[in-house]
Amino acid sequence: MKRRQFLKTTSSTGAAIFAACLTSCAAQPGQPQRSAASANNSLKIPEGGVIPVAFALSDGATMIDFAGPWEVFQDVTVATGGRMEQPFKLFTVSEKTEPIRTSAGMKVVPEYTFDTAPAPKIVVIPAQRGNAALHKYLQKVYEQTDVTMSVCTGAFQLGRAGLLAGKEATTHHDFYDQFEKQFPDVKLRRGLRFVEGPKISTAGGLTSGIDLALRVVERYFGRAIAEQTAAYMEYQSKGWVV
Repeated sequence: MKRRQFLKTTSSTGAAIFAACLTSCAAQPGQPQRSAASANNSLKIPEGGVIPVAFALSDGATMIDFAGPWEVFQDVTVATGGRMEQPFKLFTVSEKTEPIRTSAGMKVVPEYTFDTAPAPKIVVIPAQRGNAALHKYLQKVYEQTDVTMSVCTGAFQLGRAGLLAGKEATTHHDFYDQFEKQFPDVKLRRGLRFVEGPKISTAGGLTSGIDLALRVVERYFGRAIAEQTAAYMEYQSKGWVV
């Protein structure tokens, strides 16, 4: 049985007990650096309760940058009609559906092309080589998304797509100076786990993508569900709490 399958088959009472246990096991808060985003910056759950999440990839995508948020979104469960459901529908998208090589050579076969992918409510952009097709896709879907989020140097792809002009953003600390030189019209925020905007959010890099994804979960479903997800993942950082 898949590790989350039991949540769909258990009774509503059992699921409630399990969820309560996860919440009570959540790690104690620390004092991480984070953005000054509004704690009340909530997002509306789409009609039908399904939230499509596109992971936009090209060659060289850094594994944890997209695998971390993928794990967060796949582990979210909410009570719906007496059942525990997983509201985030995840898919990969690229210029072609041919295998791409991610960091350290792992092959990933994208599920959709940029032309055939379903309309997303969330787009995740990890560090990657990027290309003109990726930038065109980001420009196309930006207005219809609730959150377009980069992780690490994925912020460079947002910048090249022209979506960060006049906004605040962050990226991996090794690339601060390079980012400022390439995008002088973007206000770089150094030393933050993530920077949250009305439609675009940027995470510093690597594990900070997990923090940003948990923050997105909180914006849709509230603090308790985000804490429940973090506890299930054995994730003790409170870098996502604003």
